[in-house]
Amino acid sequence: MNHQLTPYFTKLVEYTKKDRVPFDVPGHKMGFFENDMTKILGKEVFRFDVNAPDGLDNLNVPKGVIKESQALFADAFKAEHAFFLTGGTTLGILALIMSTAKAKEKIIMPRNVHKSIISALIMSGAMPIFVEPVIDEDLGIANHMPLEALKIQIANHPDAKAVLIINPTYFGVASNIKEIVDIVHQHNMLVLADEAHGSHMVFSDELPMTAMQAGADLSATSIHKTSGSLTQSSAILAQGSRFDYTRLVATIHMVQSTSPSSLLLASLDVARKAMYFHAKDKIENLIPNVREVVTKINKLKGLSASTKEDFLKQGATHFDETKLIIKVTGLGLTGFDMYHLLSEKYEIQVELAETKLVLCVLSVGTTQSHLDRLYDALVDLSNTYGHQDLKVETFKPKGSFPEAYVRPRSAYHAPTRSVKYEEAVGEIAAESVMIYPPGIPILIPGEIIDQALVDELVFYISQGSTILSESEDGYFKVVDKLTWPKWEEIDDEL
Repeated sequence: MNHQLTPYFTKLVEYTKKDRVPFDVPGHKMGFFENDMTKILGKEVFRFDVNAPDGLDNLNVPKGVIKESQALFADAFKAEHAFFLTGGTTLGILALIMSTAKAKEKIIMPRNVHKSIISALIMSGAMPIFVEPVIDEDLGIANHMPLEALKIQIANHPDAKAVLIINPTYFGVASNIKEIVDIVHQHNMLVLADEAHGSHMVFSDELPMTAMQAGADLSATSIHKTSGSLTQSSAILAQGSRFDYTRLVATIHMVQSTSPSSLLLASLDVARKAMYFHAKDKIENLIPNVREVVTKINKLKGLSASTKEDFLKQGATHFDETKLIIKVTGLGLTGFDMYHLLSEKYEIQVELAETKLVLCVLSVGTTQSHLDRLYDALVDLSNTYGHQDLKVETFKPKGSFPEAYVRPRSAYHAPTRSVKYEEAVGEIAAESVMIYPPGIPILIPGEIIDQALVDELVFYISQGSTILSESEDGYFKVVDKLTWPKWEEIDDEL
């Protein structure tokens, strides 16, 4: 295939150069309705924001330039099929799970999944069979899915429709995806992958194997996160004949917008071309520089940066070294403190903070200057705080997740009431509660609230973290047991 081509973007440029009279949507009419954004960015951005005019193809029924662009995309990312998404990988996850499992059918997955997967379970009615991930007690994070634990769940639930794997985790830790794929396929189950943080990995042997390279059936991947397209542009990748292609396409149509952004589609087209020709060199130049800065950070008082070896010792198969994890508690600071200090004092924006660490996501767009500025800031912070004794109170991870009592969909549709945090222990959650970022629920509908969960949530709130839930501050939405019939009966109906 000719990867020099950008079929959709080229056609979009051609369209905008014509003297068109726009009697279609959107309402800004190719920038003729001016606003504060056009004053800053100019009219050109709005001129390129067109709907689905003649010649630009239709995302839901692609027959022209979108079809050509998706074929090039699939080839570049080592898949048989690619489907562009303008609703982020959240949309892709919804489509994967809803097209794979119906109500009460089982999907095996690690518990440290993104909130979009829980939403998909509620919408599909599928039943999650959770595998406890490896808990990194030193960093206080959940890592890879252990192979032996997965084998046990496959043996216990041979009727499961699929196994979903996170490849890699938010923090870059990879499970043994090749062996997982082989084992799962031997049991006639599908392999689905959440690759929101791994779209770039296919372009370098220095990085973990992608789901498509391992032989998985379906994956959803965020091109915007690590491969240079505009935010909210993602893709579904697919291969083989184990999945129902027609049902997948129909489900994508169900959740995909009928008015997709032409800017997002064009950014997927041009990002694919740029990654195909330049990502390998960019990544393989970046990784030695990252290793060098990791070595330097590990010589600073009070700070430590994780290495691939740290995770291999815990049983992980690989680690994406474009994820820079810096433990900061040796400075007497929490990760939340460090997050704000880096932003407010040094104009450095990291991806997220956890109790003990901050995470920096690096990519093909990361420069040596970026790494130098980060290191200089860390040197200054080490000199300022490194002499202090550790006085900060840190939350010790409980090492497990709440116990599941009923399917997420059943709890979501049950009658509910609100209870205060301090009165919630023993109640059944009717909502998801998560810290954002990363958006991994610490509680999902159908799980039993325990004291460790309450303590964890209160701690995150005290650190100024963003809490995503349906309830007002200080309250959980829980199943109202007094008006809820025996759950098995309600479960039969939903």
